[in-house]
Amino acid sequence: MRYKIILILLIMVGLIAARAIYSSTSTKGGSKGRAGMSAPIVTVQKVKEEPVIYSYEAPARVSAKYRVEVTARISGYLTKSYFKEGDFVKAGQLLFEIEPLEYKLAVQQAKGSLDNSRAQLEYYEKQLARYKDLVSKDYVAKSDYDNMLAQRDAYRAQVSLNEGAYRDAIRNYSYTQVKAPVDGRVGIINVTVGNYVNAQAGYLTTIISEDPMYVTFPLSSKDYVALNTVDGDANQNRVVEYKFSTGMLYREKGVQDFRDNKVDETTGTITLRATFKNPYGELIQGDYGRIIIYSNKKAPVPVIPVEAVQENQEGQYVFKLDEQNLPRLTYIKTGIQQDGKWIVTDGLKSGDKIITAGLQKVVSGQPVKIVESIEAKAQTKKPTIFDKIKKLFNRDGKKAE
Repeated sequence: MRYKIILILLIMVGLIAARAIYSSTSTKGGSKGRAGMSAPIVTVQKVKEEPVIYSYEAPARVSAKYRVEVTARISGYLTKSYFKEGDFVKAGQLLFEIEPLEYKLAVQQAKGSLDNSRAQLEYYEKQLARYKDLVSKDYVAKSDYDNMLAQRDAYRAQVSLNEGAYRDAIRNYSYTQVKAPVDGRVGIINVTVGNYVNAQAGYLTTIISEDPMYVTFPLSSKDYVALNTVDGDANQNRVVEYKFSTGMLYREKGVQDFRDNKVDETTGTITLRATFKNPYGELIQGDYGRIIIYSNKKAPVPVIPVEAVQENQEGQYVFKLDEQNLPRLTYIKTGIQQDGKWIVTDGLKSGDKIITAGLQKVVSGQPVKIVESIEAKAQTKKPTIFDKIKKLFNRDGKKAE
């Protein structure tokens, strides 16, 4: 019985020792494995330059080519309105009527005065012709002739004065009909029918033209100089695109056809303006969005794969390898995407090495394990079935011996 108890105790001690040895061994092995796995596996690629169209993006604001405040040019009561708010009107279209009777009577009075002075002038011209013949025969005194001449000249001046008054009366009468000076969309009516209006009462409504539309935007002087360097001329028109605040791209392309004559000293930007067709009225006065301006010519610029770029609150960044092949978080500026690549405008140059895959566990300044670069992958590409078949034949199309 004692022998059995001793045997059981020995077996238990042996099991406990074995478990301790196993735990120690597995812990060391796990530590070694984790140490070996601590360096993340990454893929690296060198930054290359490709000839591309330069592009820059900037905040933009839509503005109408024409914005007209329609005002009353005479005084009177507003009697009629011939449109609805928001209507599209054509230049010359009747908008309002100011009570016309007073101005119509003024026209009639001016016309009567003009007709009277013309009749008087005609009488004195005939009399002057008679007096001229009589004075030559000494039938009348020279002073009588001079008096008749003065009367004729006075009525000639009166006719000229009354003609001006008549034209002015007609002009004022025409202002009783307030017409649209330009094509465009009418805004809110500020003064309704029945109110007394005059030139000092403020505008009745506004008209904003819709097609074409202007889009103004500030471009940094650095980017503007870069565009001019690529195109070789500062006086070129350039293609632009407009993005709404929602991020949607406007269907029509525009043309940057104006630049300001100075750089803003406060912001370091130059104001540019583009003209867009707006046949569907999608561009609205005062709207804000983004503009993309393109160079006319291509120039070499660094490009990197889209998947290599990450973003945080500070902006876009990549992991660039330093001289010891340690990754360093590097902020960059990009243009637009082309064929799955970002155009880099600042932060990288040709020849820089960046991490393109395995970015999830990369920490700036911590070692990484480079398994293969993009270039190496291209060189060690596994042959396809077509490559194997091709090897069976020589260049002349005959089966290789």
